[in-house]
Amino acid sequence: MTIERAIRLLAGCMVLLSLTLAWLVHPWFLGLTAFVGLNLVQSSFTGFCPPEWLFRKMGLREGAAACTRS
Repeated sequence: MTIERAIRLLAGCMVLLSLTLAWLVHPWFLGLTAFVGLNLVQSSFTGFCPPEWLFRKMGLREGAAACTRS
């Protein structure tokens, strides 16, 4: 698994977790969804993604995302 795929997986899981918690516990958990979305937007502009360094330390390799390969 590459860092890019791990970041996508993490973001998707966080959104699904947030929606589930909002449905079952309290609507304020939608704030987590907003946070994930804002982080994705800022990382597209700045190139900085907080979990990236963690995944790099875990030994995941850099690589092209599946949707950008030809």
